[in-house]
Amino acid sequence: MKLLFYLGHPAHYHLFKNAINHFKSNNSPVHILIKRKDVLEELLDADGHIYSNIFPNTRGASIVSMTKTILKRNYSLAKYCLKTKPDLLIGTSVENSHIGKLLNIPSINVNEDDHDVVPLYSQLSYPLSNTILSPTTCSTGKWEFKTIHYKGYHELAYLHPNNFMPSSIIAKKYVPLDKPFFLIRFAKLTAHHDRGIRGIDDTTALQIVEKLIPHGNVFITSEKKLEKEFEQYRIDIEPRDMHHVMTFAKLYIGDSQTMAAEAGVLGVPFIRYNDFAGRIGYLKELEETYGLGFGISPPNSRKLLGTIEYLLKTELVQEVYQERRIKMLNEKIDVNQFLIWFIQNFPNSKHIMRTNPDFQSKFISRFRIEKEIEHSRIKQKELSVVIT
Repeated sequence: MKLLFYLGHPAHYHLFKNAINHFKSNNSPVHILIKRKDVLEELLDADGHIYSNIFPNTRGASIVSMTKTILKRNYSLAKYCLKTKPDLLIGTSVENSHIGKLLNIPSINVNEDDHDVVPLYSQLSYPLSNTILSPTTCSTGKWEFKTIHYKGYHELAYLHPNNFMPSSIIAKKYVPLDKPFFLIRFAKLTAHHDRGIRGIDDTTALQIVEKLIPHGNVFITSEKKLEKEFEQYRIDIEPRDMHHVMTFAKLYIGDSQTMAAEAGVLGVPFIRYNDFAGRIGYLKELEETYGLGFGISPPNSRKLLGTIEYLLKTELVQEVYQERRIKMLNEKIDVNQFLIWFIQNFPNSKHIMRTNPDFQSKFISRFRIEKEIEHSRIKQKELSVVIT
């Protein structure tokens, strides 16, 4: 099949990059379309991909501006599809659903956010989607009838051990590994679904830094402009190297959803601090079922600082979190291999998953802890204590 991947965010590139490379290496015609977002182009350029940017401009934040932008992107996507004639549209952008329906091209909408977390996206995208592909923890509301659920997370398409091997050599380019370090992330929170959402403010950020400094190095990566007192902690990491650095962090703290999940699947304890805490199914599962992180809502900075202190004082915390990670991996699929199979065999794959959802179990790999961790069971019990 001739495949068209439409990417609207750096996380979408990570999600599909291994599948894209697979299809390219097997001589399948692959087209990559993007819209401008953060470091997306930088990632594609670094990996040597040829792509087309159908909307290089930055859109405004108003509903009117958003509507105009979607119409322009629809026009550009339709024009591109009429020229290249793809057999299948893959991605998370609403335009795929619109143009797929208009031109009778099947579309696979790959999304992991619950419909009530991204209501506008759901209303614009799901009604015209051909197929929705989401984790088992994700609710698509009244569009469940067209949803295929899989046992995994987007992050397991690129950070599953089958697909990612952390490199200390790469990490050392940015941070010394002979001393513990902590990674802090500030997101912009400017997307339409982020309106009214609070994250880490400057006062809380300063409290976090002061709490961590006695225990190791502190590094801050930020989408937004930093105040003067935080500049000394800023670290610039090439986007393609971020996960290598994150793997060796002792703790991740931030108001970014994606990076929290990435830390979780890598077995790095995470704390996400924003108003989405307690929401978003796949993150709740990482936190509550697998105990890989914490979600805390502002303005509860006391609980945030208490959680940090608790993790800092807990012995064997990194070993315990790696054990929890292994448990999670042994119950989840290699999402990349599943995506490749699902796309390659579409639409038969859709029918197979409808009639036999357990078919996906063939994409589960089994892992074990190389070194037995003394007292780790006791430590896990201690870590389950509710912090108030």
